[in-house]
Amino acid sequence: MADNGQEESQCRIKEGDYVVLKRGDIFKAVQIQPKKKVIFEKQWFFLDNAVGHLYSTTFEIVSGGTLQPQRTKSTESCSDSKEAGTDNRNIVDDGKSQKLTRDDIEMLKEQGLKGQEIIQQLIDNSSTFRDKTEYAQDKYIKKKKKKYENTVTILRPSCRILAMMYHGREPGKICHLRYDTLAQMLTLGNIHAGSKVLVFETCAGLVLGAVMERMGGYGSVIQMYPGGGPVRAGVESFGFPAHFHDTLHEFPICHVNALLAGTLHSTAKDPSTGRACFLKKCLLQDVYRLAVFRKIRVAQEKKMKLEEKQKKLAAAASLLACRNADGLVIASRFHPCPVLMGLLKFLSPSRPFVVYSQYKEPLVECYTKLKECGGTVNLRLTDTWLRHYQVLPNRTHPLLLMSGGGGYLLSGTTVAMDHSKPAGSQQAEEPAPKRQKLTDTEG
Repeated sequence: MADNGQEESQCRIKEGDYVVLKRGDIFKAVQIQPKKKVIFEKQWFFLDNAVGHLYSTTFEIVSGGTLQPQRTKSTESCSDSKEAGTDNRNIVDDGKSQKLTRDDIEMLKEQGLKGQEIIQQLIDNSSTFRDKTEYAQDKYIKKKKKKYENTVTILRPSCRILAMMYHGREPGKICHLRYDTLAQMLTLGNIHAGSKVLVFETCAGLVLGAVMERMGGYGSVIQMYPGGGPVRAGVESFGFPAHFHDTLHEFPICHVNALLAGTLHSTAKDPSTGRACFLKKCLLQDVYRLAVFRKIRVAQEKKMKLEEKQKKLAAAASLLACRNADGLVIASRFHPCPVLMGLLKFLSPSRPFVVYSQYKEPLVECYTKLKECGGTVNLRLTDTWLRHYQVLPNRTHPLLLMSGGGGYLLSGTTVAMDHSKPAGSQQAEEPAPKRQKLTDTEG
């Protein structure tokens, strides 16, 4: 009974949780905070009343931005017992078929009418609705629902939902990575609990969060990041528990060569030590006391951040120094060839790796380089193709608008190389090519 109660509490929305708002095919990730105004699809509301309800609950936005659960008895009343025409050939879209004006609709909203009631008023005041075919009527109702129904669904964040959200709103931030391609990356990389995985990505933390979600808080994830620091906006949207972040480590990609060469120094000098004597002298002067205290506080904060950064760097370096990683996942806007060749050295033999690129040419170069250098088998360069279908009665067909491509994946498996033989030994053991004997002919 205790386990059932705990599972039920995890399925309910709590204050401080990261959730995903959904309306139609539009998603938005937010955090539930008390009395915080949320703007979604040109509407504002508060999420306070959503606390305590189950995930995937649909709420109605009432006056004052308050949410209330949508009643289950609100069925498709406007589409029941409706008359339909045989075809639309006599319908002319001249803009005069609707009797209600914009001012009338705004007045209905001020009177407190909900979306379903406004849609019914639009249907009753339309002179051409009865003459439309059944398909056209359904399309009309669907279009008006999207415009006038003030509903929002609150979902629990997941890898698939967040990938669809980023791909629909800001595909450039995730290198146009589609959710089906991301699923193949997790499968080809053999991401599972208890493994040590290297991740190099510039997809706003989406790939990193997907790897952490698949591992379930067990194992080690080492994020190789470019620039001054890691980007983890997508990881925060997952809303992981605290113990998930204990398995996450970070290491700058610019220090990989130094780590491989054994010249990496994980300690650095404190920039504030050179000014210690100056600050002590200034403390004696009352005029500069406040400014000096502020400088000391800033210097102490910088020192603490520097020490914390060096500890993280040393911890990640110790994990990488063993060179026994179980998987490698790369998805970035940078050219993957030098990154792949450098990070493959940290993998154990018989371990998978997968590289994503929006374009095929960089992966072709990686494929050729791996073939030349050896140490990998089962190299595969694939592309993904996804097609959505509308499945309705007598209306099953592919969608007119869909994603043109899901990018390309290069996957393979590392193997141990025999370095005991010199590089030219293999060519020396091969028999010399036979030459055709030429017979002298007397002319």
